[in-house]
Amino acid sequence: MIFYLIRTNVCNTRDGTRLLVYNISMSESVPSSPFFEQAERLRTDVFEFPSWREGQAEILAALGQGENVLGVLPTGRGKSLCYQIPAMMGGSGIVLVVSPLIALMKDQVDAARANGVRAAAIHSGLSRDEKEQILRDVAKRSVTLLYATPERFRSEPFLEAIRAAGGVRLLAVDEAHCISTWGHDFRLDYSRLGDRRRELGSPQTVALTATATVETRADIVRQLGLTHEILADPWRGNLGIEVLETMGLDEKIRAFVMLRHQRPGPAIVYFSLVQTLRKFSEEIERFGMKHVVYHGQLQDRVRKRNQEAFIGGTEELMLATPAFGLGVDKPDVRLLVHAEIPGALEGYYQEIGRAGRDGERSECALLYDRDDVSIQTDFLKWGTPDPGFIQSVHNLIARNEMRARQEGFEYLRAQMNFYNRRDFRVETAVQLLERWGALEGREPREWRAVGEIPAEYLDQKAFQENLKRREQKLQQIVSMAESDAGCRLQQVSSVFGKMESGRRCGICDLCVKEGGR
Repeated sequence: MIFYLIRTNVCNTRDGTRLLVYNISMSESVPSSPFFEQAERLRTDVFEFPSWREGQAEILAALGQGENVLGVLPTGRGKSLCYQIPAMMGGSGIVLVVSPLIALMKDQVDAARANGVRAAAIHSGLSRDEKEQILRDVAKRSVTLLYATPERFRSEPFLEAIRAAGGVRLLAVDEAHCISTWGHDFRLDYSRLGDRRRELGSPQTVALTATATVETRADIVRQLGLTHEILADPWRGNLGIEVLETMGLDEKIRAFVMLRHQRPGPAIVYFSLVQTLRKFSEEIERFGMKHVVYHGQLQDRVRKRNQEAFIGGTEELMLATPAFGLGVDKPDVRLLVHAEIPGALEGYYQEIGRAGRDGERSECALLYDRDDVSIQTDFLKWGTPDPGFIQSVHNLIARNEMRARQEGFEYLRAQMNFYNRRDFRVETAVQLLERWGALEGREPREWRAVGEIPAEYLDQKAFQENLKRREQKLQQIVSMAESDAGCRLQQVSSVFGKMESGRRCGICDLCVKEGGR
């Protein structure tokens, strides 16, 4: 199926910029150009794809016409192709991809290199020697596609290497919803990307995301100075959403066993807490239900092995935290279960979008326990530490570096007087300090305070505003889970824009209860 763009309206943004907004519809062609024709050849000859996925052709056609583009495409629709193909076309300067997903960068680099792209990634997870070698390669113009976290822009050696490479010819902002305080995964360094873009000389830019509300899209366009929006319909009518009210882990396990017997085939169960995942795993193992697990406390090699087993089909059941699935394209997931409620409709939509990518019917069940809402409330409180708390953790490490290295997180937690099993503010604070360039070291024994926290991260007012927005998003998904009328898919999809009045999926539990469409 080939798509083209229908311009739906021309509007003015708050800064006076005229913005062309497009929807995607079926047709025989897209606006062509030598750039797009070359992109089509690369798609067939290098990537061996017989056709474009929804939105890819439209974005590349717009880039070929010199536009700056926001692309909002369903999860799993191959957004990375929209910057990997330009990286293969040659030209002065590099294609710079800004991404928050350090865990995915290695896989993305490996995939790009397998297709002949000279790719590299630089982030806080690398040693100093590794970072310096990558920057030397960039400066020598041995790299054409560079992945980086937004915090890299604080590094002068990073900027010097980019200048030596001839600058940036295409800036790709992946997970672009992180730019906006309206987004469900706001990151302050992302909100500085408009300024960073101007510092780079305002190169052509493509911003990509699968989960952007109307407010978030407006924020992205305004901050990056974009001229085009390309919007794919968020509707996924093959996903049958069901909410099952449960009380406690035992009821959840019984509900899952029932669902599993009804829906054979590849399945994913998502958890917010690793400890819940482990208990669930132990219990279903007693029933003889073979499975693999994926979470941040596993060693990298174990996570990779389990992921490959699930993707390759040797294992059909995956128990995971939300980190699993990012960048993974398995088309035939038939059952997707949330054993605990996510924190926002955007995240929920992204996760259920990993089911039924082949277009076939798939079931998405939320095992809703009202007590689980408190888990997400704790995440709001402890996953977003107060600026004063972060400053205190930084001071502890800076002033007692040797002891902090020896005793690690236990020392920090004891000094901060926090022992609640769900209180992971210390761990989050350390991750933020590393991300912001105020702390170095992969492990506690390597910790080294290297600078002060940038002042903007200590803004108490901005912290409170972000916390309030996250509380509003949690209430949205709770309202969806507790709804007893309408259409679940309509309620989930409507967060991304105005939906057709009365549009119904016909297969969610509420639609079935009310007699279908």
